[in-house]
Amino acid sequence: MITPFDYFEHRRACKQKQLERSTRIAQLPPQYHAPVSSQDRRVLDKPVEQLVEDVHKGTINPIDILRSYGKVAIKAHAKTNCLTEVMINPGAEKWIETINLKGPLAGIPVSLKDSITVGGFDTSVGYSTYTGQPHLRDGTMVRILKDAGAVPYVKTNCPVTLLSFESTNDVWGRTTNPHNTHYSPGGSTGGESALLAFGGGRIGIGSDVAGSVRAPAHFAGIYSLRCATGRWPKMGMNTSMPGQEGVPSVFSPMTRTLPDLVYFTKSMMGMKPWEYDHSVHPLPWRADIYDSTRNQKILRIGVMETDGVVPPSPACARALSIVTTSLSTAGHTIVPLNPPSPTRALILAASLLNADGCRTFRFTFRTGEWNDPGAAQLSFYMSLPRPVRYLHYLWTKYIKRDELWAELCWEFRERNAYEQWKLVAKREAYRAEWHRWWTEEAKVDVLLTPPNATPAVPHGGMREALDYTAGILPITHVDPALDVLPASFRADRLNGVARGAYRHYDAGKMQGLPVGVQVVGQRLQEEKVLAVMERVVEVLEREGKGYELLEIED
Repeated sequence: MITPFDYFEHRRACKQKQLERSTRIAQLPPQYHAPVSSQDRRVLDKPVEQLVEDVHKGTINPIDILRSYGKVAIKAHAKTNCLTEVMINPGAEKWIETINLKGPLAGIPVSLKDSITVGGFDTSVGYSTYTGQPHLRDGTMVRILKDAGAVPYVKTNCPVTLLSFESTNDVWGRTTNPHNTHYSPGGSTGGESALLAFGGGRIGIGSDVAGSVRAPAHFAGIYSLRCATGRWPKMGMNTSMPGQEGVPSVFSPMTRTLPDLVYFTKSMMGMKPWEYDHSVHPLPWRADIYDSTRNQKILRIGVMETDGVVPPSPACARALSIVTTSLSTAGHTIVPLNPPSPTRALILAASLLNADGCRTFRFTFRTGEWNDPGAAQLSFYMSLPRPVRYLHYLWTKYIKRDELWAELCWEFRERNAYEQWKLVAKREAYRAEWHRWWTEEAKVDVLLTPPNATPAVPHGGMREALDYTAGILPITHVDPALDVLPASFRADRLNGVARGAYRHYDAGKMQGLPVGVQVVGQRLQEEKVLAVMERVVEVLEREGKGYELLEIED
């Protein structure tokens, strides 16, 4: 439809999808609207592996698992607005009749980021132009899940551009953090993190370009694993930036508990996903790497306290200190490290990610459609004429004396093929430099870092160049007494990126929000990263410092 008349089509499509969602919820069988029973809690309290064993033995009916998690998912949605496509009925209640009862995920409900394609349902990614176009067949990811015996039952919210730490769009609305609804559950896979943190599911799948399964896990207090490209399936989805490979997107698992993260990852790799998806390396689960890391007496763990761009907030620094102190007490070797410049990675990734000048994610917008403020600002810088951008660069660098922000803003520009190739060459040289540093100088098993400079951001508040494997695990919660900014803190002395990060940091208002740490391994080291995450949790639990999940509400 011709602009500006497509505005009316946009509003109509949004109202239609929201009505469709509310109608599907209202028309669910009565079991989904009942209070959580003692029988439900017996299901909800069991890890995925045990539920699968019960299904294999025939001691539990998969429909009971679906209904227990389905009713909590509906409660989670009522509090956080986390769901998009409710696929329970029609959908999951029918699919469950023909599932593989002997599969590694037999009878397990799996939630999916909205970008993942399921036959019979839209994959709107929050764009109204993609609504009313249900797919004819399941995408690759869903076919693998169903062959494994899993039951996709809901899809979850994301930001319209997939470039935000919020999960908001006009089609589905804004998703909130179950710990504090004034704060974001993260993005771009925030619907998943809100659902899992609330208890409306145990395992789900998100995608990550520059932190999109890691930031939500950190913000909402769940577990996630950002897999390296080629380790997890990626076909059968929709995206805001198809063809963007400068900083590749990877689909990855997110779970409520760490044992479920390990089991889910192992099960998916055991399904030989390379036989379904040409982009997956034929690399099965490597038990030898996992077992050797689990049994290694002393781990050598590098610690990167800051990326040199944004210093960690007191809450995030405290979480990292809790882990490193406990590991050191347990006899592991802790090594403070200064790796090759993370600032270079930030500038490279920012340049590569939007080398198209933001044309692709803007192309699908209709008149009046809401845009994430961060993406809108990026688009603004991209659209400035070169002389204006240069004047802004000079003013920022020499008058404001903010060299980092000046360089970032100067690099926010559309690239031609020649310039894009040069950026990719720089990216590969940077990866090679990191590999040499890790293997010849650092010689560590993994790196520990803060996942983000701050805990969750309030609504409206709001680098991945190496393709390393990274896991997030929640450690503690914001304490207004322990995590207050020191009296000497001066935001005006920070660079532009850091000032933005700290604009909303308030330990008092953030009280109780989750705070995590990130375990980083080299590329394709998923088994090692998961094993180290387990070692960390075991050390903390022995000291009585285990993380407490949100209790599931009745």
